[in-house]
Amino acid sequence: MTPVHSRWRRALLPLAASLAIAAPAARPLPLAAQQRAPLAASPRLTSPKAFFGFDIGDDYRLATYDQFADYWRTLAKQSNRAKLVEIGKTAEGRPQLMMIVSAPENLAKLDRYRTISRTLALGQGSEAAAKALAEEGKAVVWIDGGLHATEVLGAHQLIETSWQLLSRNDAETKRILRDAIILLVHANPDGMQLVSSWYMQEPDSSKRNMNIPRLYQKYIGHDNNRDFYVANQPETRNINHVLYWDWFPQIVYNHHQTGPAGTVMFAPPFRDPFNYNYDPMIPAGIDLVGAAMHSRFTAEGKPGVVSRSATSYSTWWNGGLRTMVYFHNMIGLLTETIGNPTPMRIPFVPANQLPRADVMFPIAPQEWHFRQSIDYSLTANYAVLDLAARQKDEFLFRIWRMARNSIERGSRDTWTVTPTEIALVDSAANAMRQDAAAQQGGGRGVVEGAVSVGATRSVDASLYTKYLRDPAKRDPRAYIIPSNQRDFPTAVRFVNALRHAGVAVQRATADFTANGTRYPAGSFVVQAAQAFRPHVLDMFEPQDHPNDFQYPGGPPIPPYDTTGWTLAFQMGVEFDRILDGFDGPFAKIEGLLPPPPTTVSGPATPAGYLVSHQVNNSFKLINWLLKANADVY
Repeated sequence: MTPVHSRWRRALLPLAASLAIAAPAARPLPLAAQQRAPLAASPRLTSPKAFFGFDIGDDYRLATYDQFADYWRTLAKQSNRAKLVEIGKTAEGRPQLMMIVSAPENLAKLDRYRTISRTLALGQGSEAAAKALAEEGKAVVWIDGGLHATEVLGAHQLIETSWQLLSRNDAETKRILRDAIILLVHANPDGMQLVSSWYMQEPDSSKRNMNIPRLYQKYIGHDNNRDFYVANQPETRNINHVLYWDWFPQIVYNHHQTGPAGTVMFAPPFRDPFNYNYDPMIPAGIDLVGAAMHSRFTAEGKPGVVSRSATSYSTWWNGGLRTMVYFHNMIGLLTETIGNPTPMRIPFVPANQLPRADVMFPIAPQEWHFRQSIDYSLTANYAVLDLAARQKDEFLFRIWRMARNSIERGSRDTWTVTPTEIALVDSAANAMRQDAAAQQGGGRGVVEGAVSVGATRSVDASLYTKYLRDPAKRDPRAYIIPSNQRDFPTAVRFVNALRHAGVAVQRATADFTANGTRYPAGSFVVQAAQAFRPHVLDMFEPQDHPNDFQYPGGPPIPPYDTTGWTLAFQMGVEFDRILDGFDGPFAKIEGLLPPPPTTVSGPATPAGYLVSHQVNNSFKLINWLLKANADVY
């Protein structure tokens, strides 16, 4: 890997059915009754049963994406609560659809509500203006499905969710539609078409399976959920642009399907650690929404929903659909739910039968059907939407407050405390205790009560200033990417990855000086004083995952996912960290950058060409030449 700027060479670290529950009831309906509870459906709308020939969740039945898209087009024509939008094309050229659902009067003013959401998410205006906009605006909630296509529940709950929201006329649904704008997004159309077609091709339903012998995203399959920070795939770019260019939802709900053994669903809150780069209002917000979800499940008599330590999911890593939103001041939700069109069994796992904080309502071993998983997904969706609608002013104002926090932190001296620095404090504190013991005649050696990382014992306050407020270790005010680096086309690709994620980037229109260094025109400047500062830091700074042990001196708890993704390091981009404020002849970049123009030097009729291996685009050039049967040595 090409090293970054000499001042910052670092290696990468290791890598509801029953939905009308607003009315109080002494006892929740049995699950079967909830599944078949009558709907106040408009006769104008085509039901899933009428369209597909089966109810969503029926055993041994799946819809293809072509059918899914046709059904959404049908509903959008029939309902004044829906607007269907194509957000882009997939890797295989299919339209990727988003259904915007809200009250008709809100749909008539979508541009206004989108502007409000954007203004607040970018931290623009005064606090008083932000509160006024929060009162005027509507909560924007994203709900997706189908990202991992063999997790077929996600896409199918989207079908049922859209039907319920468009057909129901109960008081809760009307309130949700009045105070929220819901973005229902299919995350992987190609995958749904492939998986459903494969499953349904077998005439004998008992032999239907998910054992597909090819990737369900054309290029990266399951790792389409590790692509969002680099945005290599068209589906990723489509989603990022809705999230970070257009709508800026306050809540992003990402449906998945791998429930912990002996349970039905994992739902937030998540286990530690959370990432120290993003705003502390994010984990607090996740806990708030997670509590609403668990409360609704218990009220509806739906057991088997677990959280935190019941599985491995954390909020540390960037790059996933629901995790990258944390670095953009959005509350990201993940559920992992069991279920398959082929009936299955919930196994007996003794540890999940004893109630505790993270397994509040155990479920008995039993046969499980796909429709039951659909019902659980609907309950989760309605719990999120109900809370968002009830507290829409708060959610809208909080995203503004987090954005302002980011802008303010980027405008002054700040320090990010890392596990490495805490370890240095730990070591220094122990040395001070040993010295004190030696002066008292005890000699140096093991000191009773020595501190350890994360311990609550107080230490000398001077260590705080020395290790956690070292002026040389303060956060940068900006990052400069010089235009005269050896692989500038890759630096342009890096900047475009930042732009796909909504990061504000400037380009120098003339030479300028910062921190005593002269930089050429065309260099890029990424200021820290912006709403998405947490993502900026995460893309430039080394990852320092906390040491996480089962108990002091015990075995480590592995991170949920990759711990290293500093994109500037991965792409070999040369950059400087600038610790003090500066200004210059800078123009804001709008949209995406084209590849930089270049020239070929040498004689007019050369005997050949020498291509540098230091430029990543050289490999693309060589592949083009080989494809054209050129001689390459």
